[in-house]
Amino acid sequence: MTSAPQSNTPEMPFNMAEQIDIARITAESTKAIQEFASHHQNTMNLMAPIMRGFAELAQHYVEDPQSWMRLQMDIYQSHMALWANVAEQMLGNSTTPLAQPQKGDRRFKNSAWEENFLFDFIKQSYLLTTNAVLHSVGEANMDEAKKAKVSFYTQQFLDSVAPSNFPMTNPDVIEATISSKGDNLVTGLKNILRDLERGNGNLKISMTDYDAFEVGKNLAVTPGKVVFRNRMIELIQYAPSTEKVYEKPLLISPPWINKYYILDLQSENSFVKYAVDQGFQVFLISWKNVDETYRDTNFEDYMTDGLSQAIDVALNITKQDSLNAIGYCIGGTLLGAALAVFKAKGDTRVNSATFFTTLMNFENAGELKLFTDQEQLDALDQRMAAKGYLDGAEMAQTFSMLRSNDLIWSFVVNNYMLGKEPMPFDLLYWNDDPTRMPAAMHSYYLRNMYLENNLCKPGKLNMAGVPVDLTQIDTPIYMLSAQSDHITPWQSCFSVLPDMAGKEKRFVLSKAGHVAGVVNPPGNAKRAYWAAEVGRFKNPESWLEKAEQQQDSWWPDWSAWVASRSGNQVAARKTQGNINHKPLCDAPGTYVVEN
Repeated sequence: MTSAPQSNTPEMPFNMAEQIDIARITAESTKAIQEFASHHQNTMNLMAPIMRGFAELAQHYVEDPQSWMRLQMDIYQSHMALWANVAEQMLGNSTTPLAQPQKGDRRFKNSAWEENFLFDFIKQSYLLTTNAVLHSVGEANMDEAKKAKVSFYTQQFLDSVAPSNFPMTNPDVIEATISSKGDNLVTGLKNILRDLERGNGNLKISMTDYDAFEVGKNLAVTPGKVVFRNRMIELIQYAPSTEKVYEKPLLISPPWINKYYILDLQSENSFVKYAVDQGFQVFLISWKNVDETYRDTNFEDYMTDGLSQAIDVALNITKQDSLNAIGYCIGGTLLGAALAVFKAKGDTRVNSATFFTTLMNFENAGELKLFTDQEQLDALDQRMAAKGYLDGAEMAQTFSMLRSNDLIWSFVVNNYMLGKEPMPFDLLYWNDDPTRMPAAMHSYYLRNMYLENNLCKPGKLNMAGVPVDLTQIDTPIYMLSAQSDHITPWQSCFSVLPDMAGKEKRFVLSKAGHVAGVVNPPGNAKRAYWAAEVGRFKNPESWLEKAEQQQDSWWPDWSAWVASRSGNQVAARKTQGNINHKPLCDAPGTYVVEN
């Protein structure tokens, strides 16, 4: 029998009122609310959406009361065992936890969650209940698609009621309140009102120090010129940083769901700068941030007036007959569709294609598929019809829900309960700088890709006057996916490659997520990736068994691959553009800074 470790954290502060000037806090809080309300009389009525999944789960319990009884019994038995553990701890005995947070769960990192028996009880009670509820949903006799949706929304609810999200059950907040005499709560309230102000009455949670960054000043600063502009794109040609460059240009098609500078953040993590420094002639598409006048712009318009137009300009400037292309996320989906169209038309302007975390087979499209059933898409079409586009804030909220503990609740605790300001972080600045989606394009994309999975069905879609058949693509391909990607699961990214006609297909798996797997500069020994040719492998699991793991970034692997397909090295031109496409302005251009 051993004694439990002594806690250095404060006991539950029942005398907190004696230490804190409640009257002062109340007066300052009331004043702050009144000042906000005077500026926003019509935006104070904030309504939280009701998740349909909870009603469906409740209906399941009504139809199967034994399931409800089993859930109650599991929770009862686990809590009886937990009370027994608490009793042992109160006697000074050590115990084995009945429930532990998952690895990487930062909600319970304060030592009080383990060392203080009261907080340990609260934590374990929450985890035991959470596990029981999720297990009950998993065993429910429901349609698998419906069950996945119910499970997701149930997890959202359980995340929202975590004890770490409430001031009186979060040791960090209690400690901060005592040490600051309540100033953290006053500052937190002011932060809430500031974020309501920033969101014009909707709570737009601050994720970073927005004053620390500015596009064109310390983000998207790789030197270059905008050499072409139409209603869909600005095309940036970057200035060379080497005396010699490869003959064939490199064209990057980023996603238009976000702004392009995810690939050109700061100099130390800019993929664009890295590619330029390797001697590539880099061109990049900066997509227009659309407004209501683009309501009828379709997916095909992004191909014909965007990607294909950019290819023509880049080839005209460099006097080449083909180039190497990169497509990222939906920009890669567009590139894949374009390759199929080009093949059907005998168009050979793309010499090789690189895909970053790109889906072309949407059968298992990750958690975003939970938002794309027929009913939800019908409702989305109605909302988009009113404005002509999908507002970027709505899409950003959806992506945040996929990682709610990291992208929602951690900031709620930090900003509003601890009264802290978020730290400067370039990725989160970019993440909170969303773009709008044209109504026609977004509806087409969600219905034909996520709902019906038509892109990978030969001949099911027609674009630019020809049927789309991905299996006919014979362009050399380099595909990069990310192991923990929750938006484009790597197995689904891989799935289209075996059926493509080409023989040169290299697949690389980064040990990271959807963004960090791409923004992955060399020099970090903790990074790793697996790489191998697709060859005869028909499924991702067999490929992974044979793939070789490498340390550090995959960027040099990609650079060597595309360099071997970029022709000879020639003297770098000192100017961008040509007589046909004269520079219009400096990079990063005008489209990327439009709100």
